[in-house]
Amino acid sequence: MRSLPLPKVYQLLEPGPVVLVTTAHKGRANVMTMSWHMMVEFEPPLVACVMSEANFSFAALRASGECVIAIPARRLAAQVVGVGNCSGDEVDKFARFWLTPRPASQVAAPLIAECFANLECRVIDKRNVPRYNLFILEVVKAWTDPAQKNPKTIHHHGYGRFAVDGPMITLKSAKA
Repeated sequence: MRSLPLPKVYQLLEPGPVVLVTTAHKGRANVMTMSWHMMVEFEPPLVACVMSEANFSFAALRASGECVIAIPARRLAAQVVGVGNCSGDEVDKFARFWLTPRPASQVAAPLIAECFANLECRVIDKRNVPRYNLFILEVVKAWTDPAQKNPKTIHHHGYGRFAVDGPMITLKSAKA
């Protein structure tokens, strides 16, 4: 074994795919890239996410209490990185990165048509926002695009490195 610098620990524990988060506040929609999220409950589906208060979307999520988590497939990787490398305070990211906003049914934030799944969410717990920028979201409506068969997600490993989902394996489980 050899010592690993502590700032590299997150590269080992990234829990899920890179996602896009849309918000809408004061009549303006925005989209940001997010990697720091995880499921915390099955039913109702609850998601924990960390969003830096330096992000333009942070204020919108805090004020509106709503967002959409849009899950992009590998084919959108360059757009996802582009979205993450600029601020919605300065640019309309939907237009710049050719992403199509679509109306959601339960929240004001838009769905993203190009993503294979969209999760409409409401903030249900802000207690850890002041200390950790941690929001607990309840998924109130979920959408999938049946035209996108077997999409592969991307997973951030830091410094511009991403892994892409590989082959699926099935193992016997006592859980349904």
